[in-house]
Amino acid sequence: MPYLEATAAGALVTQQPDDISASCPRALALVPFGMKPLLRRASAYEALEKYTLAYVDYLTVLQIDDSVTSALEGSSRMTRALMDSFGPEWRQKLPSIPLVPVSAQKRWECLPSENCKETAKSKSKETTATKSRVPSAGDVERARVLKEEGNELVKKGNHKQAIEKYNESLWFSNLESATYSNRALCHLVLKQYKEAVKDCTEALTLDGKNVKAFYRRAQAYKALKDYKSSFADINSLLQIEPRNGPAQKLRQEVNRSLN
Repeated sequence: MPYLEATAAGALVTQQPDDISASCPRALALVPFGMKPLLRRASAYEALEKYTLAYVDYLTVLQIDDSVTSALEGSSRMTRALMDSFGPEWRQKLPSIPLVPVSAQKRWECLPSENCKETAKSKSKETTATKSRVPSAGDVERARVLKEEGNELVKKGNHKQAIEKYNESLWFSNLESATYSNRALCHLVLKQYKEAVKDCTEALTLDGKNVKAFYRRAQAYKALKDYKSSFADINSLLQIEPRNGPAQKLRQEVNRSLN
């Protein structure tokens, strides 16, 4: 793995971006969602003016760690380049953006070759800075459009594609509670229950009265057989909406599992 990464890095230094097609994919086959080969491949695609592919790799890195400066800057460059090339419909030219599972988001943090303590400190500072960044009006609008596109895909039953749209939306603005709870619904349908819990928690951090987030997290906890947490979420929901029929039914089901 280090040899393959070094080969990719050497190709970039010696201005041989085509060689990335041989080195980075092999590295990624060994460690899926490895940030270094993804970033190097993105840089190579950018040098080759394959902007759609570069954009996908930069966005994939940002799913793993949304504070990576080179990925943030790269995705912004690719957005501008794609808008210049294809206009407002540039997103339709994109290939599918892979969904990074929660396990892969954590895997990179403590690799043997890394100084885990320094990495954790650095990530904490950078993530705090990223989350505190106020999105521009243009970013908010792009996020809204992408969220609506995701919603339309959900209506058509295309939950995997909808997640990709929500991922993009949250990159432009991570301040919309509904985007997280909508993505949680997709995770529930796909039986990705831990991811659903994570998204609902993010949604509730932004809006403590997001009824859908409480309900979907309760459903996810129930599927994970964490009945106490599920019951607590249902009770929180019913304090907001006492007559919520689906929540009352779910409480009865969870209560039977508790007894």
